[in-house]
Amino acid sequence: MEGEIVSRRAVLTGLAAVPLLGRIGFGQGAPNLGANRLVLLGNKGGPFIRAYAPSPSVNLLVWNNVPYVIDVGYGATFKLVEAKFPLTALRYIFITHHHSDHNLEAGPLPYNAWALGLKTPVDIYGPNGVDALIDGFFAGSKFDIDTRIADEGRPDLRKLVTTHAYSEGKVFADHGVMVTALRNKHPPIVDSFALKFDLGGKVIVFSGDTAYFPPLAEFAKGADILVHEVAYGPALEAFARTPNGATLIDHLKAAHTLAEDVGRIAKAAGVKTLVLNHFVPADDKNLTDEVWTAAVRTTFDGPVIVGHDLLEIPLG
Repeated sequence: MEGEIVSRRAVLTGLAAVPLLGRIGFGQGAPNLGANRLVLLGNKGGPFIRAYAPSPSVNLLVWNNVPYVIDVGYGATFKLVEAKFPLTALRYIFITHHHSDHNLEAGPLPYNAWALGLKTPVDIYGPNGVDALIDGFFAGSKFDIDTRIADEGRPDLRKLVTTHAYSEGKVFADHGVMVTALRNKHPPIVDSFALKFDLGGKVIVFSGDTAYFPPLAEFAKGADILVHEVAYGPALEAFARTPNGATLIDHLKAAHTLAEDVGRIAKAAGVKTLVLNHFVPADDKNLTDEVWTAAVRTTFDGPVIVGHDLLEIPLG
């Protein structure tokens, strides 16, 4: 049902029950996570791993000492550690869609936090399939988890993690933060979403993976920051050299947004700052910050930030 969170594994039902859970581990004695900020931890589009950086999609949003991780592609754990984030403070994970460069560490990240001593709840929000994703990880890790519970006296990680399947509409409300979702256009995936974080005075929108999608401009209207994926058209032909090149190029053109169209969305939305991430291609050395910026500048004249792994954006 549109606009309704389906939480098969939740012990507590409904958003009204979340605040009590949210206070566990974030009251007295909670770690100080520092200033309000957005950290672009992974900015690479696609699952190819050719180097440590850029890494697949991972973002960290810290607001009023509560952390929100948006997408958990391969390398999420290492990038959070490198950003000096204490893994045992992990609290909320949001997945925009079920491509591996956005969800591959949905299970390993909470596990790695647990290995370091996590004892507090972790809630994972994702499109339909998130339950199976986490259940599958726990099934594959059953021997290890059971052994460490018995041998090391750890709490049961499976009881700490709760999954919530969401669709278009309201996703989350707690800590003075509201998260809503807009179904975007990322064929062949149907359940792919942009996410808006209304922080109470500041709004940040993540496009997720999407083709040019004008309704996103209305969704992001007046946002302080729009974090938008981006593709550089002239460079896409390089993918023709891969074994599945022709099919891959067709997918990239149908499912991602060219830089000029990213600018059109930002202009129509009237966003205060445009942040580029999830670059396609991501590791072409000829595509400098200036190239990406110039392409967007043809349609948008506002502030543009070209994302890099571990780039921090203060939120005041």
